[in-house]
Amino acid sequence: MTEEFFIPDDQIRLHAKMDFPEGFEADSKKKLPLLIVVHGFTGHMEEAHILGVARTAVACGMIALRVEMYGHGGSDGAFRNHTLYKWNSNLLAVIDYAKALPYVGKLYLAGHSQGGLLTMMVGGMRADDLEALLPLSPAWMIPDFVRRGEILGTSFDPDHIPEVLARPDGLELKGDYLRVAMTLHVEDEIDRFHGPVLIVQGEKDEAVPLAYAKKAQEKYENAKLVLIEGDSHCFDHHLDLMLGAVKDFLQEVCESQKKCGGALPNGGRGSAI
Repeated sequence: MTEEFFIPDDQIRLHAKMDFPEGFEADSKKKLPLLIVVHGFTGHMEEAHILGVARTAVACGMIALRVEMYGHGGSDGAFRNHTLYKWNSNLLAVIDYAKALPYVGKLYLAGHSQGGLLTMMVGGMRADDLEALLPLSPAWMIPDFVRRGEILGTSFDPDHIPEVLARPDGLELKGDYLRVAMTLHVEDEIDRFHGPVLIVQGEKDEAVPLAYAKKAQEKYENAKLVLIEGDSHCFDHHLDLMLGAVKDFLQEVCESQKKCGGALPNGGRGSAI
């Protein structure tokens, strides 16, 4: 069962879909864990890797909440005007929304690429509210690259930020995206999160250097890094392996800490998709 709706963040409406396990009853006294899933730069909630993570969570007996951030998918705002400050505000509002649902227990957070960077930042900001983090191909390099005058293959003068940055694919970003990214120091938020973390990245990721995934694993207090051999940034070749790693992690965290609010289907051996 899937519900489609909007979550407000001040005057911005965020397009969302919530996927429930079979037999879910909203009026039940039993609370289920919920995984928030966030797409990346230029992405949306129906991409194969985003939908796959949501379905994996549902197969593990969880609720999955897919949300599109400012300027992406069906949410309000123009792509060219989005910044990571706006995305931070969006995700904080989503967490508040999920916390207020009477049938939701523990919260988990997953994000891909820029959404993975967002997961790392908000994970530290809301460490008391989140049971575990799943940064997938996390684009932690964005702040570092922007500070030296590069963003996703496009160069600029970091001492003189352009008002509009035109990308080779025809998309435009306002200079505020760059100004905001320069201020971000994700290391501080990594230090604030003490729960389990799963980082998954394709070994041949063309967008995010593997060094950042390895650095994240080392810096987090309790992190596991899974590299998918021969795979790309969006897991185009071995999506099943990425989803298998997500499934194993979710089940391990739920079962070892006994905090999921209920047994997993099939004795904790749900299908990955």
